Amino acid sequence: MTKIILRRGYERVPYPRALSFMAAQAEAIRQSHAPEMLWFLEHPPLFTAGTSARSEDLTNPHGFDTFEAGRGGQWTYHGPGQRIVYVMLDLTRPHGDVPARDLRAFVQALERWIIRALALLGVHAETREGRIGVWVQDPVTGCEAKIAALGIRVSRWVSWHGVSINLNPVLTDFDGIVPCGIRDYGVTSLARFKPDISMPDLDHALLEAWQDVFASVPQEEGGG
Repeated sequence: MTKIILRRGYERVPYPRALSFMAAQAEAIRQSHAPEMLWFLEHPPLFTAGTSARSEDLTNPHGFDTFEAGRGGQWTYHGPGQRIVYVMLDLTRPHGDVPARDLRAFVQALERWIIRALALLGVHAETREGRIGVWVQDPVTGCEAKIAALGIRVSRWVSWHGVSINLNPVLTDFDGIVPCGIRDYGVTSLARFKPDISMPDLDHALLEAWQDVFASVPQEEGGG
């Protein structure tokens, strides 16, 4: 199957439910029983631990729920005002300029996707060598800060988990972890650049940028 389904919602999906769905969908994609999928959602406030997460990087003063994610990376915060996109693709085939079975190219394409979407919203973003995520110059502090994170898992050449973009989360909620193990930089949000930006605004930019980078048009679930 080559069709990519877009599942999009604005409710807060419990993390265990999302994890269970992704695992089942990824296996169905591998067996050619289901189409590839992008899932746009939000989570309630929580922390997830990647395979490299260190216990000393978690303080969790608010007592948010914590979960083992099974993806790569370290600690990540998810919560309201943050757009999560879980990317479930069959990597045995190419997607746009991304060759089949090339994990490095796939991750770099995800970074380009986020950077392109932010550019469509008038925000300049970049990657940094040796630092995970997508980075901007915070307009409030004047310092470099992370605006988006990536955490991917690949099972038998099917990707799951994905990316998170900070639209307007409570930034102090990140204080309960060292985000992605990086101590020397903060986090920021799109709202600091564009106070009136909405989640549909961000979704529109992400979908337009997806076409530019991955050369496909996801079909909205239930859209026929």
